[in-house]
Amino acid sequence: MSQNTPKLYSYRWVVLFAYIVITATICLQWLTFAPIARDAKEFYQVSPLQIDLLSLVFLGVFVFIAIPASYVIDTYGIKKGVGFGAILTGVCGLLKGIYAADYSIVLICQIGLAIAQPFLLNAVTKISVLWFPIQERATAVALGTLAQFLGIILVMILTPILLQSGNSIPQVMMIYGFVSVGSAILFLLLIREKPPTSPSTHGEDRELPFLEGLRFLWKQKDMRKILFLFLIGLGVFNAVSTCIDQICEIKGLNIDESGLVGGVMLISGIIGGIIIPPLSDKLQKRKLFLIIAMAGFLVGLCLFTLFQGFIFLLTGSVIIGFFLLGIGAPIGFQYCAEITSPAPESTSQGLLLLVGQVSGILFILGLNFFGMISFLYILLILSLINFVMVFWLKESPFMES
Repeated sequence: MSQNTPKLYSYRWVVLFAYIVITATICLQWLTFAPIARDAKEFYQVSPLQIDLLSLVFLGVFVFIAIPASYVIDTYGIKKGVGFGAILTGVCGLLKGIYAADYSIVLICQIGLAIAQPFLLNAVTKISVLWFPIQERATAVALGTLAQFLGIILVMILTPILLQSGNSIPQVMMIYGFVSVGSAILFLLLIREKPPTSPSTHGEDRELPFLEGLRFLWKQKDMRKILFLFLIGLGVFNAVSTCIDQICEIKGLNIDESGLVGGVMLISGIIGGIIIPPLSDKLQKRKLFLIIAMAGFLVGLCLFTLFQGFIFLLTGSVIIGFFLLGIGAPIGFQYCAEITSPAPESTSQGLLLLVGQVSGILFILGLNFFGMISFLYILLILSLINFVMVFWLKESPFMES
């Protein structure tokens, strides 16, 4: 394949669309109960912690499944690897709807959906490399990553509306079950492993085997640096977004204001992801935009930590979303895939997500154990270290070629 002249196929956007739909769906299933926790507690007659467990199980399962999922994707391809995740999403989503009145079965279904998640989330850089030229890859990764935020926004808005319009919790779960089945079928019908001719001349067909790729990844100095950036950046986002209501309450915000603060972070992330990664592709720069992302993230977290009041927290949330989620995450994923080529792309992305999940859990525990405000200062110091470290990164070799 590498002997052929690179060729672009418009079908690459169909593949990306199918991926976006199934990714948004798994995130919708992940946080189904988050916006209706009080109603769910009354319906199931369980404790608040048991309702939170329906969402938290995704974080715990990801830690154990992330690397095996990357192995499957890199060894057997996106059609089989992501296809398995899509089938699991459809089956468990439907069963969750059918047996929505039984908390125990719902929890089992959530575990099944949690297993499916890394098979979906870990594949976006792999899809971008197989289907997109180097000039479009940050854009493709951004759109695939932003599908996660789209799913979260949809579930936060739609679930309360469906419940308030007269639907019961089982009926809402059944609606989401049908959505999951439809998304899975759509993905399985539209997905193709790769185009007949490579879209790039960067030798994607010379990919290393999985275990050799892992050893190669760890030998790369810039890989270790980007791992640290995601350890702090993604971990802080996971922790702050999880504890957003508690932080806002301490800062004097009411429940409506805290909901708005959390919502605009995702919305500004989508806006940033639509605008900036295409610019990175056009200018053929990665390091510059990662520096900008870490600088903006630091400013936003400063507002969150040092100031009181709705306007400051709202502004900080917008800045964190735009720079960290919209710029840092998608461009960071693509940068990592480029500096570690020919290591498997799903493995490098899976490691980035894994360290962010682990640190997120630790940071959540820290916020609760040491106190929200006190631990925010620790996160701020770590983010300052992140900003300094990003200058030590080398530019992507794909940008220099």
